Parts: sequence; C-alpha cells; structure tokens
Amino acid sequence: MSLDLSEKNAVLFDMDGVLYDSMPHHVAAWTRTFADFGMHMEPCDVYMNEGCTGSYTISKVSLEQRGREATAQEIEDIYAHKAEIFRTLPEVEIMKGALELMAGVRESGRKILIVTGSGQKNLISRVLRDFDGFIVREHMVTAFDVKRGKPFPDPYLKGLELAGVSASHAVVVENAPLGIRAGVAAGIDVIAVNTGPLPDSVLLDEKPAALFHSVGELADYWKSETVQGR
Repeated sequence: MSLDLSEKNAVLFDMDGVLYDSMPHHVAAWTRTFADFGMHMEPCDVYMNEGCTGSYTISKVSLEQRGREATAQEIEDIYAHKAEIFRTLPEVEIMKGALELMAGVRESGRKILIVTGSGQKNLISRVLRDFDGFIVREHMVTAFDVKRGKPFPDPYLKGLELAGVSASHAVVVENAPLGIRAGVAAGIDVIAVNTGPLPDSVLLDEKPAALFHSVGELADYWKSETVQGR
C-alpha cells in the first residue's frame, strides 16, 4: 500500500511512542498504580490501551475488575498516583529519528501539530523545550483539551481545527492501535510506526494507510513524498 503526501498540508503527531520512547515508563507506572489500588493491568494491556486518557483507562479497568466505573475522586487519586510514579522514573529519551522527521516535515512546508491523550504535565512541558522551533502550545491537543479522548476521533478533529485544514489534507503519525483508530475515525490517513512490542497485525487491523517499523525509518523515507506501507 502507498500514500501520496503531495496534498498533505499538516502532520499530526502522537507523542508517547512516537516522539518519546516513554511507553516502558508508562507501563511501569500504570502496573504499579493499579496494584496499589487493588487492581491489575498487564504490560500488554498498557500498550493496547495506549493513547486513551487516564480517566478512560481507569474507568475501563475499574468496570472490568470491580463491576463499576471509577468515581471522579477515584480517577483523580489514581491518576495523581500514576503521575507521581512516572515523575520518579528516569527522564525518557527522545525517540530515535524524531528530530530528523520533524525537520523533514518542517522543511517540506507542512504544519506540525501534536495530538496526545497524555495528561502528564511534565512531559507536555518538556516537548515544547525538546522540539523548540517545531512545536508551539497552540498546536498541541492534550488530555486537557478534549472531553473524549482516543479512540474517539475528537482529539484529531480538534487537531484539524487548530491546523485549519480538512481531513484529506492532513496525515497522522501514530504508534498505538487506539490512536490509529481515532485518526481513521476522523477521516485522516494514518501512518503507523510500530515502536512497541505489539505485532504488526494489531496495528494493521486498525487500517492505517502505511506502516513503518521505527520513526527513523519513516524519517529516512519522508523526502520521497511517497510512503510505502509494509
């Protein structure tokens, strides 16, 4: 499969697992947090639920394991605990190839936006520093900016609004199954980058327009203007 980028005027990037190699930290924080609150989450489930807001994830696990959705206070307490654990972990590294990809997108004249389900304030602040010259806060959609996060299309629809482009003139870069689903539901072509442990088939089931096996691989191919899916 292939994707013609010639009509694409904006690139909407996911953050965790695309710009930062942060998913192992999220796995550690989520699994420890749910254990501390008498529930459990397997590492593979963290990857499968990646991209969702914290409140969505907490309510989903609570409903599955306790037979009820979490209360607003429980969501606040559980997510605050998860965020604190995340802050105690070593600083995550920028994903290899991310800066090169950003540079290629900027040089090609496309708008750059970030659309993330994260509410991790320290990481949201850091992205503005690490990707200075590529990203501004006005072109970021986070968990604080939408009522319904991924897998709903709302975050990417908000991204289109901020970019001032239609779905047909944008492309999404995502690594998470539910993030891909959100982009597709918004009517946007999605480039999947498999940077985690999930098999390609899990990402391909969500119908991305193309798939790469690393951000660096996508960066290497960007200048060709045609992305070959694999």
